[in-house]
Amino acid sequence: MAFSIKTFALAAAFGAFAAPALAQTEATPWELKPDMGYAYDKEGKTFSYKMGTSNAGELLKGAKKVPKGTLFFIGHNGQLYMRSGQYLEGDGKFKFGPDQ
Repeated sequence: MAFSIKTFALAAAFGAFAAPALAQTEATPWELKPDMGYAYDKEGKTFSYKMGTSNAGELLKGAKKVPKGTLFFIGHNGQLYMRSGQYLEGDGKFKFGPDQ
């Protein structure tokens, strides 16, 4: 369901960066559910919502697809950011890992 890719990506980003990473670990895939919506509110809190299909058209209005190759992260200031572009080294290691 294309209408919820952006919200899924945002929610997954929150979960991926909720706990501080002390050492670089192997990447793990996100578990995104097609019947869920994820939100990042004005106060910086995250929420998940069970979604329906009766108003899917309204949800699609103004929605944008998240480009492949997008990295989401929480900055030191607690703000959510996204960055398009390369984030892996040639050997597949995370470019911005702790031993960089």
